[in-house]
Amino acid sequence: MDGGGEGEEYNPRTVEDVFRDFKGRRAALVKALTTDVEEFYQQCDPEKENLCLYGLPNELWEVNLPAEEVPPELPEPALGINFARDGMQEKDWLSLVAVHSDSWLLSVAFYFGARFGFDKASRKRLFNMINDLPTIYEVVTGAAKKQQKEKSSGHSGKKSKSNSKARASDYQQKFTKLQPKEEEEVLDEQQDEDEHGETLCGACGENYAADEFWICCDICETWFHGNCVKITPAKAENIKQYKCPSCSKRARVDM
Repeated sequence: MDGGGEGEEYNPRTVEDVFRDFKGRRAALVKALTTDVEEFYQQCDPEKENLCLYGLPNELWEVNLPAEEVPPELPEPALGINFARDGMQEKDWLSLVAVHSDSWLLSVAFYFGARFGFDKASRKRLFNMINDLPTIYEVVTGAAKKQQKEKSSGHSGKKSKSNSKARASDYQQKFTKLQPKEEEEVLDEQQDEDEHGETLCGACGENYAADEFWICCDICETWFHGNCVKITPAKAENIKQYKCPSCSKRARVDM
């Protein structure tokens, strides 16, 4: 495969298009550094040439050689991420890659903005849309989860401390169609959903949504979209203790 992470030319032209492009690339990079971290780690062989981590608009990621054309069609991500892999602790290396990935995402988004003549108001709107999402660095280091806990500390309701099967079941109940209830019960449920609405997925960093299945890690107590960690509601029913990919990896390392 030739160097460079972009396949066919892809040019979003509106603020919404650029933001959609940004979210797709961001989701891909978050996957590489969280749920797919073992595969990513293996692909970053220090014995290989200078490698880059690319996030694609279709939410797929790849480790590849940089683009051969000069100047490249799009801004390029950090070069040679594989060389530092074995020279520092893994969490520090992943954090470093995350920081460079955040910088690359912004450069690509505002490259499109400059290329297609976004005015001051459009650039500001694009930045605000981007800024509403946690950075990749915040997701990878757990800072996003810490900020979320601080934000929700003022709420009286607390997440269940029971096992993941019960937690998954509790979330699923909220996804079913609302049955007729007394006015007071409806208000209580709305307050509960407001609290969970601020919960962020530990994999992609997106907010809680009432139409999606979620599961909580019994070790670190982080919530995840089922799709992000490849867990279905049926599979969750048979899990006595759920460990997220990061906790599962740490458990293997400690053995």
